[in-house]
Amino acid sequence: KQWQLALGLLEAMKNDSVLPNVVTCSAAISACEKSDGWQPALDLLEIMWNDSVVPNTISYAAAISACAKGAQWQQAVDLLEVMNKRDVLPDLITFSAAISACGMG
Repeated sequence: KQWQLALGLLEAMKNDSVLPNVVTCSAAISACEKSDGWQPALDLLEIMWNDSVVPNTISYAAAISACAKGAQWQQAVDLLEVMNKRDVLPDLITFSAAISACGMG
């Protein structure tokens, strides 16, 4: 799966002393979303926080979209709450992805 390759590249970055940032992590979450990897997308959000890389709206939108594609509506809605608690403002794309997830649940 493509998400596994994306996660491998993130790990290779770390091994080469190149620290992933919000852009590279969000791209990896997007790769998870495109290949039905909703759980790895959620795991990446957690890894970002643990590595002091603060997810942004794009990071969350990709993860919520991954949850929608995986028919994980509750996870998608939960992520909106997490965004609120962490002062990350959702946008139209984020809400649309969450609404789509609810339609698949």
